[in-house]
Amino acid sequence: MWWWHDVGDGLERGFTDRCGGASEGPYAGLNLGGHVGDEPDSVRENRAMLAEAIAVAVHRLVLLSQVHGDGVVVVTGDETTPPTADAVITAERGLALAVLVADCTPVLLHDLTSGLVAAVHAGRPGLRLGVVTRTVEALRDLGARDISAVVGPSVCGRCYEVPSDMRADVAASAPSAHTVSWSGTPALDVAAGVVEQLAASSVAVQWVPGCTREEPRLYSYRRDRVTGRFAGVVVRR
Repeated sequence: MWWWHDVGDGLERGFTDRCGGASEGPYAGLNLGGHVGDEPDSVRENRAMLAEAIAVAVHRLVLLSQVHGDGVVVVTGDETTPPTADAVITAERGLALAVLVADCTPVLLHDLTSGLVAAVHAGRPGLRLGVVTRTVEALRDLGARDISAVVGPSVCGRCYEVPSDMRADVAASAPSAHTVSWSGTPALDVAAGVVEQLAASSVAVQWVPGCTREEPRLYSYRRDRVTGRFAGVVVRR
């Protein structure tokens, strides 16, 4: 694991890395993405390893069909196929929610009073669309009152060079995402924008450091193009 934290009251959350696992070649390690060209058997074995590591049955590990949108779904564990969305919420104990990333920002949220937990995949499109804000609103509609979030490793602003018009478009939704790269060219800091949106929604934030492009232990699409996916995971036992 890159980072794992037991919050108390049965709540655990964290982020995987690529260490260990059954995948080989450009996916070498604990690739959890089934849509990136890796051998399906290797991905299934990796997901089983993750489920065992966090002490849940593999069918209680909930993954999404992520589309870089702002869709939010509520799950109960009865779903037979991965929901199409970029954020997932549950009140069910023993259900582990996971989002897959390889540069995008994974966000894990919880409210101990209501028992609600959520996981969000926030890339550049999701930041612009406000997927994190929509998730917070959905949690509050379901009864959450004291939400906390942890923001996981992602590509940093120094490493995420973009065209200037793209930077301006995204920064209109989250001004703190506006930055420059190592070489002084236009760039985006998606995680900073996510933190800004969480703070604006009065959510307490913890930010786990780590740049995917700079850290070999993390998968990075921007660095490698053909690569695997790591996960942000939250579960309340």
